Amino acid sequence: MATASNRWTNEQSSFELVVPGVLDADSSAGPANLDAEIRTQVWLLLGALYPQARPINRRRFQRYPYPHLIHLTPVGESGESLDERPLVVAGKNISEHGISFFHSGPLALRRAIASLETGSGNWFHFLVDLTWCRFTHHGWYESGGFFLRPVSAPPAMIRG
Repeated sequence: MATASNRWTNEQSSFELVVPGVLDADSSAGPANLDAEIRTQVWLLLGALYPQARPINRRRFQRYPYPHLIHLTPVGESGESLDERPLVVAGKNISEHGISFFHSGPLALRRAIASLETGSGNWFHFLVDLTWCRFTHHGWYESGGFFLRPVSAPPAMIRG
């Protein structure tokens, strides 16, 4: 997959916009190139809506605001969903590789199933490796981690 990169530099800092996908797709060459052209245009739109105001090389993946509730269902060491009610946390950011969120108290979780609802009522569920946590000066905690794989809905989510 090709990527394009535009760099801006001013007196204070340098910024980079990275656009994944094929940038010179010929839409007359078939559906694959049309898909590539669509992806490119969507990434250009996202780049305009969410410009990366970050120094070059600070983050590997583009993050997007995710101001929605997330249901975290604890997972045991062997990967099985524990039969517990999900903890509801407030989303902060999401990327192709992970998520961050706010919560009111410390978490005793290393792995969890993160259930994210779309605007149309559908749910996506991911096994998440929670790798960091910090206390904010507002009295909340902020945590995050990496998506390991998509999973099916945890039993507590199915029962409601």
